[in-house]
Amino acid sequence: MENTSCNSTIVSAAIYPPIGVMRVGNSQSEYFIGPEVSEPLPQTPNFYRDSTGALKRQAARFRIYGLNAAGEVVKELTANNADITWHAQLANQKASWYNFEIALDIPEAAQADPSELRNKKIAGSTREKLLINGGKNTLSGRNITGEQHQFIGAFDEVSVYLGEMTTDSEGRLVMLGGHGKSANIHGDPAVTFGNNDGWYDDTSDGPITADVTVDGAALPVKPSWVVCAPPDYAPMQKSVRTMWDLMYDIAVDANMLPVPGKPSFTHDILPIFQRMTDLQWVNAGFAAGFGWQSPFDFTSELWLKRLSDPSPTWQESKRTLFNNFRQLDTQFDIGENPISVTAWDPTNTSLSPQQWPWIYGDAMSKESNSSPRQFLTLTRIQLKALSQWVSGEFIADYDPSQKTPTSIESVPIAEQPDMLTKAAMDFCLADAFHPGCEMTWPMRHIGMYSEAFRLRHADDTSPTHDINFGPVLTPHTALSFDGPINNGQIAGGITRWMAIPWQTDTASCRDGYNTALDPYLPTFWPARVPNNMLNKENYDKVIDESLPINERQAAFNEREFWLDDLPIGPTTDYKAQINDMIDNFDKLAVVLPKTEKGVTGFPTTMQVGLTPTSNDPKTVLRSTGQQQAKKGIRPDLSQTDKANRFKYKS
Repeated sequence: MENTSCNSTIVSAAIYPPIGVMRVGNSQSEYFIGPEVSEPLPQTPNFYRDSTGALKRQAARFRIYGLNAAGEVVKELTANNADITWHAQLANQKASWYNFEIALDIPEAAQADPSELRNKKIAGSTREKLLINGGKNTLSGRNITGEQHQFIGAFDEVSVYLGEMTTDSEGRLVMLGGHGKSANIHGDPAVTFGNNDGWYDDTSDGPITADVTVDGAALPVKPSWVVCAPPDYAPMQKSVRTMWDLMYDIAVDANMLPVPGKPSFTHDILPIFQRMTDLQWVNAGFAAGFGWQSPFDFTSELWLKRLSDPSPTWQESKRTLFNNFRQLDTQFDIGENPISVTAWDPTNTSLSPQQWPWIYGDAMSKESNSSPRQFLTLTRIQLKALSQWVSGEFIADYDPSQKTPTSIESVPIAEQPDMLTKAAMDFCLADAFHPGCEMTWPMRHIGMYSEAFRLRHADDTSPTHDINFGPVLTPHTALSFDGPINNGQIAGGITRWMAIPWQTDTASCRDGYNTALDPYLPTFWPARVPNNMLNKENYDKVIDESLPINERQAAFNEREFWLDDLPIGPTTDYKAQINDMIDNFDKLAVVLPKTEKGVTGFPTTMQVGLTPTSNDPKTVLRSTGQQQAKKGIRPDLSQTDKANRFKYKS
């Protein structure tokens, strides 16, 4: 596809997506390309696992688009019409960076433990061995593979593979990350969710650039970035507030993007409600509150008719729904015409775990506290869109028969860059930055960006172990002009803020830390890290119409604890569980849609937790886990440092 307008002269180029996301997997040779459209087609388990049951890596594919003088897309540049040389760099700075205690840009940081250097007993130039520098690589051409394009660094004296770069049949760059290998060089066990000294993992990040020549002319090229993150165990799920939502809000606030006008019901309003209902497949509390045939099953025909109606008929119903969302501002000042939303100070109601969404915030603590950041809020643009929706000021464009693009090739050329951007960031979380799944709190600061969604590169993107910020990283230093956020990014600069190793945090970020309130709510990151799931055994009962309806309904309502499928099984030993996760992260289920037409009384499509299909030792453990789960066999998370970061004082 190509822009056939009169202004078709290419004067520059840009790489998309601006931030690509790789994910680790322990399959040695197989991988899949990450989402390139915002609503990708469901896939079978074989898409995510190889024949041995190992998890495939998610690759990030990058494309280059030629732009005219107005910045409009003319066409995609490939090996067919341009000379392209790709450059990439990967590093992991986690062990040489600072501990995660709490997001340093919120007031609560002043009351949290100081962010000291990780592995602080290792001093001076010796700290260089803590930095895993995968180095730089370059390649050009079609279908390029080979060991010469791998990124291999070292932790102490241990060789660490961080990934490799390849190209597809059109010469597009395909980046692969690590295999999920995490280890302690001293053989010590992990003891906490986020800061384990002596440990390394093989996540990473770094810059993507390209040299492009068209018809003999070298073009300036906007660069990109790649981030290697943990696996996505619920690949069809999106959180209520995604990383795209957060970055969009930031870009509009900084005048990098225009202020949105009337929201679209289909694209701006409906997704908020549908995402809460879809979380029924990964959290038992959301299943009870928003799931199938619940009071707030927002995918039902009844609700869809009411929600999409712009007339005053259902205005009070909409207002009631809107008032359930957690709100911190009484007015949204985005744009020239601020919209007043409430006539009261909502701060006190924002502290309630019953407000929507039922997700923890950056200042989460097991015990209720007076921080307005104890729980998650939507972005200002999302909340403004909902307030306009209540007033009937929205585009009533809902069409249940409308089909969304299922491949990037079916998207008009001018819209492909934005689609690639949204597809990559919509499947990343902007939930509790505690610290997070893919990226964390620095991503909400405009100093990170050169333009909307595109990270600003440092003049020299090479990683460094030379810490210039002192033995403790303070909020003032972190946010200063010369700090690590506002001075351009270096390889390893995004993932260094995350937990080490990633598995300990993934196994710790759960739901219902305060069981006196609810055993399943609030929750952390169920859209990437399921809490509870409908397992295959119960799904088979649900679709078996020879069984009594009450037995089928009981099977549908029962949700298995996702972590019970680790080889250790149900346990009260938290440390044993997080260490088991390090070695066996591939044994956990991937939650995927299964469609069974003709089944009455239940959804036609249900999302089911599916474990490896070969060499699977879980058949007995799973049923045992369900029985023991009913007896309350769970690690006591109430005393872990994940749930008790600080005691907030207003």
